[in-house]
Amino acid sequence: MGEIMFGIGMPELIVIAVVALLVVGPKKLPDLAKSLGKGFQEFKKATDGVTDSIKESFKPDDLKKDVDDIKNSLLYGKKDEVADHETSPSPPKDATSKVQS
Repeated sequence: MGEIMFGIGMPELIVIAVVALLVVGPKKLPDLAKSLGKGFQEFKKATDGVTDSIKESFKPDDLKKDVDDIKNSLLYGKKDEVADHETSPSPPKDATSKVQS
């Protein structure tokens, strides 16, 4: 109930604040907190950018197209687009029976 982040509760947060106050001093503590906040903000921006680029590279339509291309190259021996496959004549029945068995 009292957990904030990373399993740190209010008592642990108070201990961390007291230790930081003793180590850094009361005059530099606000500057340290500000720089830590900026660091976390930059880290969040970087992770969001990486997450967006991963999502962009794994679009379902692109994956389906790639799978269809691989399937076509294995079944029909060509690397054409799916639209080209639809207009091309169907393969001989012997070729499909070998692949399916």
